[in-house]
Amino acid sequence: MRIRLLIPVAAVALALSACTSAAGSSVPKGVISAVGAENEYGDVLAQVGGRYVAVTSIMSNPNTDPHTFEASQQVASEIEGAQLVVQNGVGYDGFMNQLEANAGSGQKVIDVQHLLDLPDSTPNPHLWYKPGTMSAVANAVASDLGAMQPAHAAYFKSRAAAFVASLDAWTSALATFKATYPGTPVATTEPVADYLLTAAGADNMTPWALQADIMNGTDPSAQDVAAQQALFTQHKVKVFVYNQQVTDTLTESFIQLAKQNGIAVVGVYETMPAPGYDYQSWMVAEVKALTKAVASGTSTEHL
Repeated sequence: MRIRLLIPVAAVALALSACTSAAGSSVPKGVISAVGAENEYGDVLAQVGGRYVAVTSIMSNPNTDPHTFEASQQVASEIEGAQLVVQNGVGYDGFMNQLEANAGSGQKVIDVQHLLDLPDSTPNPHLWYKPGTMSAVANAVASDLGAMQPAHAAYFKSRAAAFVASLDAWTSALATFKATYPGTPVATTEPVADYLLTAAGADNMTPWALQADIMNGTDPSAQDVAAQQALFTQHKVKVFVYNQQVTDTLTESFIQLAKQNGIAVVGVYETMPAPGYDYQSWMVAEVKALTKAVASGTSTEHL
């Protein structure tokens, strides 16, 4: 596993300050209780489920590091009591598996890794930045909700179709960027938005080993750090993309070096920033920030 290990659920240290709940402890009769491990998945659940679903998003605070999340007893209760769960997989939110084991036999779980048929060795777990991921999630959600409430199956299917169609704004923005700025050289810290950068036709110049080390919370080699620094001092890249939710002394030094050399900085997120965003507008905003960085050298560190 190539990401930092999430804190075991037995450590009941974090209250719901990092968890938003629309479902609450009681769900009205006829409403399905659903949980998204990350709020981007919770958002899709809400958009597809509409009035027949009450959604709890476990990781939803853009000011915290998802890799150091600790589940409280209330979070555990929410997960164990949910009828439908959507989680990322690839080891990113492994604490969910432990809690789901305590759930009733009727609980349905959509593991996005398995939905996309990805191996455990998948190096980049940030699957929500990959075009096509959320379309598959939305359709799977509609299918499971429809099986739970057959009378509303057409409703769920229609909302999933509308959600999928609404993603055209994002994919169009990616295609426009790729056509307008082909092969744009960029530097990164972690591979948070690597799937988006690949879809946009950007050329990520940062050594993969450095990305993986920072993602895993280990110290990159001096050679890789020097190679990254040279991308800025030798003006080999036009944009520096970093994980806005997880910074340390090394990342801050990269940010300052990029700025000193006139390279625009773009912050990206692991969980959907709030308020005012849904999944679609979040993805479009990230592409707009990337476009502004290349077109006018404008930095966007916070959405």
